[in-house]
Amino acid sequence: MTGEDTTAPHQVRVFLVDDHALFRTGVRAELAAAEQVEVIGEAGSVAEAVAGIAHFKPEVVLLDVHMPDGGGAEVLRQVRGQQPDVVFLALSVSDAAEDVIAVIRGGARGYVTKTISGRELADAIVRVRAGDAVFSPRLAGFVLDAFSEGPNSAPVGDPELDLLTPREREVLRLLARGYAYKEIASELFISVKTVETHVSSVLRKTQLSNRYELSRWASDRRLV
Repeated sequence: MTGEDTTAPHQVRVFLVDDHALFRTGVRAELAAAEQVEVIGEAGSVAEAVAGIAHFKPEVVLLDVHMPDGGGAEVLRQVRGQQPDVVFLALSVSDAAEDVIAVIRGGARGYVTKTISGRELADAIVRVRAGDAVFSPRLAGFVLDAFSEGPNSAPVGDPELDLLTPREREVLRLLARGYAYKEIASELFISVKTVETHVSSVLRKTQLSNRYELSRWASDRRLV
């Protein structure tokens, strides 16, 4: 015997949740080169995610914020009570304050945007598994504001805003920024018809009549 320690380093078991299959493939490829993590499963919807997390029992879940059937907040709601040891790290194209705050309040340990590199993502996964809170640059400020007692702190809740789904909020945010329906569809990888459906739903829920009133409503709630 040589006395050398040949024990392989522990790999963090990761489950990937995102409704875009091409993106999941890219993340898997990026993380395949990282010795410290292993992607053990994936899902493209809330229902698949809840079932897959229960089956594979990952240590860390990479969680998309916006999905057609409820998004990351719904996955958190259904899973955290049943599997409190699972750590969630949001991985999203959105850097909107309300998205960051919603998933952190829901129980996620960190939030990084999809501009992150594969090496940085692997490091973030290891860090949240170890107990750290990890955020992409500037996003941490949103969380500090949300949980502070100061004059700029984010509101605990908005009954009207809470009526909107995460996807409806994203459509509303882009609409308020002046995006055309076609541009919103391209940005969110959905059809123009789906955008129109979301806008109609937002108008009905907010009891407003046009996009100009919606823009003002969104601005009042710091969504823009």
